Amino acid sequence: MKYEYGLDIAELEKRTSKDYLVTKKMLDIDAKEFLNLKDGDKKALSYLVKAARIIEKINMQLDSHHNLPFKKFLEEQIKKGSKQAELTKILFDAQKGIFALDCESNLVKLAKGLEKKQGRGLYPEDLSLEEFHQILIRMIEEGKIEEVKKILNQRSVVERQGKELKAIDYVDKFQNDFKKVAELLLRASCVSTCIEFNEFLRLQSQALLVADPMLDAYADRKWALLQDTPLEFTITRENYSDEMTETVLENETLAKLLKENNIDVISKDYLGARVGIVNKEGTDYILKVKDYLPLMADYMPYNDEYSQVIDNKNKISQTMVDVDLVEVAGDVGAFRAGITLAENLPNNDKLSLTIGGGRRNVYHRQIRFVTDEDAKKKIQERLDNTLDKEFHKYYDDTMDHPFTIGHENGHSLGPKSGCEALGKYKSIIEENKADMVSLAMLDVLVEEGLYTKEERDKIIVTFAADSLLKSKPELTQAHRVRTVMQNYYFIQNEAMSISKDGFLSVDIDRMVYVARQMLGEIIKVQLSNDFSVGEKYVLDNFIWTPEMELVGQKLRKISKRLNGKTEQKLADMLFEEEI
Repeated sequence: MKYEYGLDIAELEKRTSKDYLVTKKMLDIDAKEFLNLKDGDKKALSYLVKAARIIEKINMQLDSHHNLPFKKFLEEQIKKGSKQAELTKILFDAQKGIFALDCESNLVKLAKGLEKKQGRGLYPEDLSLEEFHQILIRMIEEGKIEEVKKILNQRSVVERQGKELKAIDYVDKFQNDFKKVAELLLRASCVSTCIEFNEFLRLQSQALLVADPMLDAYADRKWALLQDTPLEFTITRENYSDEMTETVLENETLAKLLKENNIDVISKDYLGARVGIVNKEGTDYILKVKDYLPLMADYMPYNDEYSQVIDNKNKISQTMVDVDLVEVAGDVGAFRAGITLAENLPNNDKLSLTIGGGRRNVYHRQIRFVTDEDAKKKIQERLDNTLDKEFHKYYDDTMDHPFTIGHENGHSLGPKSGCEALGKYKSIIEENKADMVSLAMLDVLVEEGLYTKEERDKIIVTFAADSLLKSKPELTQAHRVRTVMQNYYFIQNEAMSISKDGFLSVDIDRMVYVARQMLGEIIKVQLSNDFSVGEKYVLDNFIWTPEMELVGQKLRKISKRLNGKTEQKLADMLFEEEI
């Protein structure tokens, strides 16, 4: 296929300039964290970076049928001296693909004439929603239940087979590339200095060679036990970006057939890879919260109506590490309006949680740090124009970290399973829950001595100020949609207010009370396991008010940023090393 550029030179020059495209810097080649490693771990990092970049190649194909051909087109045009191709490639590498929403919720299309499909690269490009649903109905009526289960599974890529559809496990679909990743992980396990980490690498390697979810479960279970390791490696598997699979629940006829035949609907995973060095000091800080998790579980609303990952009856199956990043690739490294601060994995749909496995929180140091002086000036300018001066003394950008710790642990609290029927609203509601857990638990954690009252007040105001958005997001942006919902809910319940001239005020003490109130509503929605209940909850609160738009207009004037990119000099050096 012949490709044409989606953006002209002027637009590309704007979007790739410093003001519009921020840079998050991963570890540099002279980073002390790397230089202090033992030689075996340095060598292991080289193998892991190479593995991560193959994972990125696989994920590009899951994201769009056109990503790899378009990437090749750009590289060929760059060799011919095309400035337009060079600038387009900068954005392509930043957002990890042709399509992405920017910070103002505009769809960026780097290739003219292509349309972003709901099925992305996971389904046939010419498959419409209507045809998708009708094929599944016909297959179920013909008794092809097992085939439909595979199609509606998180591990499969779907292709046409005559008038039907067939599912291929992604390990089989990308067999050659996964074999290369498996070999690299094995080689890393032979030189890394940590026995436990090496055992995980070997288990993960095996899981990439055979299409067997149980092998992934064994690897996930081992990964979730890793606490005292020098290195970090994760193949991330999250299904927030699948816009196709869960639409089956919106078709009443199909949804009824799925229920009658006990067919679970699980959104498909996109793949990412994280390579890093565990930071002991940062990890020690994060681990302080671990002793309080059973108490937090007891404090969850309606906790007698569901099981949680964490409770007071069993050993806490959750590890936590703070990581200096070397490489973020694929889904976890895609800068699409934002980039991931931390992750709590495996998610509830993963098999490891059914065989006694736990979860692991990994925090991204280089993503959260604000070290650039220009960035700090922009923060102050934002506060001067959007936050009532009375609350400036409470704003502290370092307080975003303890809030994020509460958020990530919040994913391990509340219903452990049973939310699948919430469909496309499931992820929005889950992210909403995690935020409200973080806020709702603050008074308890102050009383227990984890935080001071001053820290609690700063966490609340910093959260509120940072929740102000530049524009109304698309419904597909789970993290941003939940932010609008929360702002609306806090305003409606008089915990936050925005003046007529666009300044935010916060009732600090009431914020915790209202967060707990919202958390109770969220848990009830999750327990309902009812699509219509989830839809009503989201749409009732996803309201972009005139006051929010006024603040958004201010923010758009203050910050030109439309997107961002990562800079990974150490990873680039390690990737080029001979093996």
